[in-house]
Amino acid sequence: MWVEAFEWNMTAGDTDDSPRTLKTVSVAADVVEAVREHGSVGVTELADLLDLSKSTAYIHLKTLEKNGFLVQRDGEYEIAFKFFVIGEYARHRSPLYRYGKPEVDELAEETGQYTHIVTEENGFGINLYQVKGETSISDDYQSEKPQHRDHLHYTASGKAILAYLPRDRVEEIVESHGLPARTDNTITNPDDLFAELEAIRERGYAYNDGEEIEGFRAIGAPIRNPKGEVLGSLSVSGPASFMRDERFHEDLPERITRAVNVIEVSLNMNSHA
Repeated sequence: MWVEAFEWNMTAGDTDDSPRTLKTVSVAADVVEAVREHGSVGVTELADLLDLSKSTAYIHLKTLEKNGFLVQRDGEYEIAFKFFVIGEYARHRSPLYRYGKPEVDELAEETGQYTHIVTEENGFGINLYQVKGETSISDDYQSEKPQHRDHLHYTASGKAILAYLPRDRVEEIVESHGLPARTDNTITNPDDLFAELEAIRERGYAYNDGEEIEGFRAIGAPIRNPKGEVLGSLSVSGPASFMRDERFHEDLPERITRAVNVIEVSLNMNSHA
């Protein structure tokens, strides 16, 4: 019976052009995401959220708990620190993080503002490393950014990455994730986005002028390998009052692109070591 259930799960929902997947694993992933989104959940709440029977919800929760991915406290299940360990392992394996970290630290110290290394995964931006500068504004939104994936079209770091991805890949990302608005300044039209990406390629870096948060600006530059393939981006963000005139249009772009050059040289040298 178990084998039959396994086979059904393995082929359920498959089409001729789609890879085989395990339905049970997909449900487990949905369970983890639901727990993360809500902070903690009980069996009944999870069953309602995912339209599962209580017995199925209970089995998934207990299985994830037994394998160390969830912990139970007072009848509610929460994300376990095992994910932190796995995440740190993945981050430290990234050359972009290893060779970008020193430049992020230095840039944050020089500018006093939030500085980020971002990479793209599954069409979203992932903050590999972020440092808060001494004079940057303290707020939950910025401090929690590493805990969430960003849409790429409304951040400077994301647009810097999109500008150097193949056009068909960008079209795929737009089709899959859309262009949701965060502010009145967010680009929500595909034609406008592709025009912006062309301008980014011409100048070599991207701007975010209140497109993610009103009154907040950022500058991001792509980090590429010798083949020209984009690996991620480096960005600095802060209030518009800090990023004004020459500082926004000349000083910071020059400093960021210099830091990117150092990262790229380190990546290239060590790839040939």
